Amino acid sequence: MIYFTLIINKLIASSIPILPKWFIKLFSNPYVAGETIDDVLQHIKTINQKGFSATVDILGEHVSDKETSRLITTNYCELYDKINQESLDCNLSVKPTHLGLELSLDTALKNFETIINKAKECSNFLRLDMENSPHTDNTFKIYNHCKNIHHNVGVVLQAYLKRSADDAKKLARRGFSARICKGIYKESSKIAYHDQNEIRDNFLKLVEIMIQKKAYACYATHDQYLIDKIIEIILKRKLKPNQFEFQVLYGVPMDGRLEELIKKGYKVRVYVPFGSEWYEYSLRRLKENPNIVGYIIKNLFSNNSY
Repeated sequence: MIYFTLIINKLIASSIPILPKWFIKLFSNPYVAGETIDDVLQHIKTINQKGFSATVDILGEHVSDKETSRLITTNYCELYDKINQESLDCNLSVKPTHLGLELSLDTALKNFETIINKAKECSNFLRLDMENSPHTDNTFKIYNHCKNIHHNVGVVLQAYLKRSADDAKKLARRGFSARICKGIYKESSKIAYHDQNEIRDNFLKLVEIMIQKKAYACYATHDQYLIDKIIEIILKRKLKPNQFEFQVLYGVPMDGRLEELIKKGYKVRVYVPFGSEWYEYSLRRLKENPNIVGYIIKNLFSNNSY
């Protein structure tokens, strides 16, 4: 069965450039919560009803004009208002290049300033998503700028980057929040671990650093081995459930593990992407990780918790 799945994965991955849009749409449906704000709000309600928290991302990145970056900024502010009005357990995750970072740092800072002020107004949280390494330093600059406006803001630490442990130590202070994930962008071996065991080891190192610094950590992984190890650390360190959370991508089957975490009293937050750029997102996800095809096939024949 595993061999068959690998063959299917490779065949579909190699055929991505010629696959019709309707076919990609079929594959994106379990992983994208619609195209409009109303669509995603309905999904968030369902997620919350199942006992999960949510964080929402408007699909898109690498914005090349200021007008588009301002429009995206307005959309995020509207989302905060809607979430607040409907009392949903949901915050927002934003990619800096979606708000114009590749135009200029100043453009991104102004847009993030607008969003963080709206987050403050709505008593909500903002997560700055981390992209590839050329944007890491500027993302931290934006984070520090936002932190001076509203305390309820966090960043992402990528376990495959060799610098992440130092970044965690530099940034960690009272109120520091970071999502720890493996990282998906292609990076040079000079700055990133490529071996999965090394990435896992660094992930767990980051877990320990966050605990030592009394920071709030979000463990974003579908790796069952890592989840087991994290729980061992949590129990050993006697952490309280309000000191951390688990995070997963919307639509990825976890064979009941998420419900198990919820029953243990742990918070689980689902990362929910939506928007009109679902096609580009789906293509990229398939190209970056052909193994996702196996998840999708599995998803088509299973019932998700959310």
